[in-house]
Amino acid sequence: MFAKVIIDQDAKAIDKVFEYIIPDNLAVVPGMRVYVGFGSRTVQGFVIEVSEKCDFDESKLKKIISIIDEQPAIKKEMLEVMKFMVKKFHLKQASILRLFIPAEMREGKVKELFEKIYSLSNKEINIVKNAKQQLAIVDFLKEHGEGSSVYLNGTFGNGAVRALLEKGVLIETQKEKFRKPLSEIKDDKKVNLNKLQESAIEKIAGNRTYLLHGVTGSGKTEVYMNLISRELKNNKTAILLVPEISLTPQILANFKARFGEEVAILHSGLSAGERFDEWRRLYSGEAKIAVGARSAIFAPLENLGIIIIDEEHEQSYISESNPRFNTHEVAKFRANFNNCPLVLGSATPSVDSYEKAKLGQFELVELPTRANGKEMPQIQIVDMINEIRSGNSGIFSNQLLADLSNIINNKKQAMLFINRRGYSSFMRCRDCGYVAKCSGCDVSLVYHQEDNRLKCHYCGKQFKVLDRCPSCGSEHIKHGAVGTEQVVKKLNEIFPDVKVLRMDNDTTSKKNAHQRILEEFRNTKPCILVGTQMIAKGHDFEDVLLVGIIDADQSLYQSDYRSTERTFQLITQVAGRAGRGETQGKVVLQTYAPRHYVYKFVANYDYKGFFKKEENIRQTAVFPPFSRIVRILFADFDEEYVRQLVKMCYNEIVKLKEEFKDEFLYLDVMKSPIKRMQNKFRYQILMRLKLSKADEIESKAFEIVDKLSKNSVFFEINPSNMS
Repeated sequence: MFAKVIIDQDAKAIDKVFEYIIPDNLAVVPGMRVYVGFGSRTVQGFVIEVSEKCDFDESKLKKIISIIDEQPAIKKEMLEVMKFMVKKFHLKQASILRLFIPAEMREGKVKELFEKIYSLSNKEINIVKNAKQQLAIVDFLKEHGEGSSVYLNGTFGNGAVRALLEKGVLIETQKEKFRKPLSEIKDDKKVNLNKLQESAIEKIAGNRTYLLHGVTGSGKTEVYMNLISRELKNNKTAILLVPEISLTPQILANFKARFGEEVAILHSGLSAGERFDEWRRLYSGEAKIAVGARSAIFAPLENLGIIIIDEEHEQSYISESNPRFNTHEVAKFRANFNNCPLVLGSATPSVDSYEKAKLGQFELVELPTRANGKEMPQIQIVDMINEIRSGNSGIFSNQLLADLSNIINNKKQAMLFINRRGYSSFMRCRDCGYVAKCSGCDVSLVYHQEDNRLKCHYCGKQFKVLDRCPSCGSEHIKHGAVGTEQVVKKLNEIFPDVKVLRMDNDTTSKKNAHQRILEEFRNTKPCILVGTQMIAKGHDFEDVLLVGIIDADQSLYQSDYRSTERTFQLITQVAGRAGRGETQGKVVLQTYAPRHYVYKFVANYDYKGFFKKEENIRQTAVFPPFSRIVRILFADFDEEYVRQLVKMCYNEIVKLKEEFKDEFLYLDVMKSPIKRMQNKFRYQILMRLKLSKADEIESKAFEIVDKLSKNSVFFEINPSNMS
């Protein structure tokens, strides 16, 4: 017998199948990890196929040295997922296979955890009456059957346990122990579904993709739990994805209350041992529901009954590091493989998803009102230019300060949101609100401090930095963004007796930090929580009556054709944190561009009106979903090599453009906006293609690049971040 093996090394040169002889004494099946000889070294490999015939000269083949796991670490379905991802995303096989198992397990840095367990032997028990702790241990074990060494030693003392062991009264065995992530313990709330929720659950059945469009607070999570419960009754399993690690403690607590130990959690915030054990609980079938961020789509579950992607519009579902993939596409493949529904849930679906629902490719299911029947929070738009004219040049508008004072006096809670994203910022006139935009792409220009230039991240055009506003002539030009730390400092100065918490990447780097901050916020009144996108979605606090959006324009003027869409989504999501209890909430939205069309739709929670407007703009400009953007990213330590490589590839793709001249809307080559990352020099080729032959052109472009390049090159389709 012969095994086809992928060597566990992330190198393009060996990204192919190597064949090995399976020794008679080894039972090797597809999905197993094995040790094999490779050149003069012994390396790990993944067996992807076993056959009776080989494609090479058998006399030149080496034998598999040994197996690493008794069971295949990668299940049959995931081998099919690998084949799909190789073809769809132009990825290396080894880098995909690594996604399917915990990294520490692959590196041999984590093992199963065992604990000592004691039970009574059959030996006659003869203990003197004054040995009270020994007698207590015997009574305990007669009642409970067994006890861990940690519990018995801690409760009755090491001496008593040791004495019983020496007398032969106790038997010591080893029992596997699972390390479980901490989560708050809460009772399962019995919720009576409303008619819209019941209708949504009835509609979602069968092998289709469903777009669940429900306003914030409409009860989507309860719909998810009922859908999963239905599948569990049919002996099926389920995957629920959430976009942020900060959401997993709250959702995990809700799911644990409902489903108990059938839930396992997978995300990067777990310790190595916890991640390994949660993965094994899913692999073994002990846990039947995987909850987690993007990586949970690779949960080793069999017989999937449903896959749910919550906040489906979030860009975090697109991997921006190697290996680069789109979670939606992987989820769709697994749903089709298991003949089960895929549910995409959001209060603000992506334009792409809503367009597919409009065309009938997805089935639209709607929850248009809040589950408790309460009104959505009122959104008040504050013109910050007027604030400056009236003498207020601070971070906070007078309206926001007044509303914060009211919240504090009534011992309630507020959230202040700052969208601090990216490595550079746009330039804006503080007098009239003018923002510098690219003349050809209608996206905002980005200030690059290194070159002191304004650049377009789409066409590469460069412009001089503004020293005077071309619209009104003002010299009051501002660039840079207010950060969370500055906001917290100002709040502490204004409200010195009020607890102010901060939630961003800096404050949540330690284990369980998200959970601790959110729990402190829940239990502190009055309190103000300042945060980035981490606080914008999913959180449910009944006493949050005010949401302040410090600078709504920060997302509006990113160098991205989706900047308006993201602004609508962010504001709607963060606004939805207010008034989730019995009292209606309020949102104060601070902007320098109050007349921008997005704010009109936001203020009225008019998603359909916004979609219609955005659809028209995209259709006119021929941007996705009415075209496809392909970004080919080259990176290497040797700048001259990568420059020559990108030039050769571009010249060949120019020939491809001549072959498909009516299908190309745009083609250019340039340095990446971030020219150097991790000491690698970065260049890119950008293509914008008509949809009719986009697959064919993309495939041919990949063949060109793959043929010319000795190193990895990344293909990104409609990339979420052009930097």
